[in-house]
Amino acid sequence: MPFWKFIVNQATETEPESVELRIEGDIVDDDEAWLYEWFGMPVTTPNAFKEELSQYKGKDITVWIDSYGGSVFAAAGIYNALKEHDGRITVKIDSKAMSAASVIAMAGDEVLMSPMAVMMIHNPLTGAYGDMHVFRKVADILDTIKDSIINAYVLKTGRSRSKISQMMDDETWMSANVAVKEGFADGILYQDGKPEVGDVTAFSRLAIVNSANRSMQDVMKFISKQQQQDEKERLLLELDLI
Repeated sequence: MPFWKFIVNQATETEPESVELRIEGDIVDDDEAWLYEWFGMPVTTPNAFKEELSQYKGKDITVWIDSYGGSVFAAAGIYNALKEHDGRITVKIDSKAMSAASVIAMAGDEVLMSPMAVMMIHNPLTGAYGDMHVFRKVADILDTIKDSIINAYVLKTGRSRSKISQMMDDETWMSANVAVKEGFADGILYQDGKPEVGDVTAFSRLAIVNSANRSMQDVMKFISKQQQQDEKERLLLELDLI
């Protein structure tokens, strides 16, 4: 059962025929689809997606995305298929486009987000088993994969590679306003024109953790000073009693 669904809206007297594509669920590689199908879970794979997309050649498509992400390789296949499509692609992010799903979103000629939606980008993740040589090799592979992901983000946003790399390092969460400001989205749904975005920053889990650590360190310093003061007062009190 695929987690994408093509919907053809028939032409009316005032509106031409339109095609909507809804992407919802985990994005997985072709050889993993059987497991999801076995449990009746929604899933998409690049090969099946490409085959169905080919039925809408020449048509403009609105792609709705609501996904936590999944395999970056599967996302790359879907991204390429959308970029190669000979019609205009308008991406609309329903509530979330996280991880690999954000890569798919970059294929849009125009990317619009719900005012309630979020986008998240981060470094590629994997699991590994082996000795130190295996882990060093895996780290090199992850660097290469990250570099390829940065290509898609840079192409859409126009931001520098170092900027995008840092955002991925930080695991950056963006509201619709921030995504527009940073170039990951072109506009916000249900609003006329581009929103006015002031000095806003993306949510970085790493920044929050570092801030929390600093706050905890400050608290511990305060407690230590307080304990030292209490000890001094105790000693003075004992001297007075002698």
